Amino acid sequence: MTLAATPQTASLSPILKQATPVVVDHALGSWIHGTDGHSYLDFTTGIGVTSTGHCHPRVVAAAQEQCTKIIHAQYTTVMHQPLLDLTEKLGAVLPLGLDSVFYANSGSEAVEAAVRLARMATAKPNIIVFQGGFHGRTVAAASLTSAGTRFSAGFSPLMGGVHMAPFPYAYRYGWNDDAAIDFALKELDYLLASRVAPNDTAAFLIEPVLGDGGYLPTPPRFLAGLRERADRHGILLIIDEVQAGFGRTGKFWGHQHADDLTPDILITAKGLASGFPISAIAAPTELMSQAWPGSQGGTYGGNAVAAAAAIATLDVIDDEDLVENARIRGEQMLSGIRSVTAGYDAVGDVRGLGLMVGVEFVSRDGDVAVPDAATALAVQQATTRHGLLTLTCGPEANVVRLIPALVVTEHEIATGIERFSAALSDVAARNDGP
Repeated sequence: MTLAATPQTASLSPILKQATPVVVDHALGSWIHGTDGHSYLDFTTGIGVTSTGHCHPRVVAAAQEQCTKIIHAQYTTVMHQPLLDLTEKLGAVLPLGLDSVFYANSGSEAVEAAVRLARMATAKPNIIVFQGGFHGRTVAAASLTSAGTRFSAGFSPLMGGVHMAPFPYAYRYGWNDDAAIDFALKELDYLLASRVAPNDTAAFLIEPVLGDGGYLPTPPRFLAGLRERADRHGILLIIDEVQAGFGRTGKFWGHQHADDLTPDILITAKGLASGFPISAIAAPTELMSQAWPGSQGGTYGGNAVAAAAAIATLDVIDDEDLVENARIRGEQMLSGIRSVTAGYDAVGDVRGLGLMVGVEFVSRDGDVAVPDAATALAVQQATTRHGLLTLTCGPEANVVRLIPALVVTEHEIATGIERFSAALSDVAARNDGP
């Protein structure tokens, strides 16, 4: 290769926009230390990925050791021990009956694998998703996503066979939870009667907590209603646990807040390996066996180093009782954020489940709450200035979300609440100023 006399300078795509100006020097646990010399309490965790915190020593050691053995062993060419061990360990935490696992790299890939399996196994074309859901950016996954038009606009046509039903978003409708659930189930039944015949429908696909859709917990009664309708109509129930799984909600899987409910297909990624790229779907062996030959695979799926990190992640979650920590610290965070936001008219709703808390910002048009993305962004930017990293989400970008690591301490949650309160005060003072 001949180099140009004056080498060109490359840069990242201008479409990639950072939520914060932070450049990381190093990170540990719940803290990111920037090249600017400042330390930041990280309530973003790589969008819910670093479940055991940044650079947990046991995860680091497992990855380092595996790197001395083999880094890439393509799993449809040769098998490697970390993937076998990971599958055995996952078996202990997967819902009973979901005893067959397929591995990929990302949440989007796993979502597409789940949809492909559902269509192949049922020989039905249609997938019903729920308003506000986020399932990825690849073409099929984006076709299933309604957490914002930015994820699916500009590259039509999208995948066909996708139909959307209302999500029981009680605050948006101005109703109580029961009224919203009743409405959403009634509208789902109407969709099945009017547009999407059950015998043409392969699956329902839903998150147990909407992620990019606004950090909205899916009510257990709504999940139970989906399970009942799936059983009645011969439709599969796919639960997308990419963001809510692996202990984040205070139970190992987010759907477990609905008692005695088991999905037909479960999707996991993000927190599975504390930052290494690996994802999976799980289903009963009988169902998984109905995938067509050649429909599952991938060059990097089930990477050996990522699998070793995932094993260490599972061990740390178990040994350090991190699911229970997520429950306790999540209750502390939700209560604290509700306390410091009380009295701010710009805060319309504070909700969450475990270490997933969303603060929805609104303005007022008479008695009507209007989504206020500008204030949400201002608060998110102000938290960074106060040493707390947060993100926005929601179809109208008016929700600030807080996603600490599962290892977060009582003191760190208290510190995060204090810093969020200070940021909120700054923005309120600016908005009320001359």
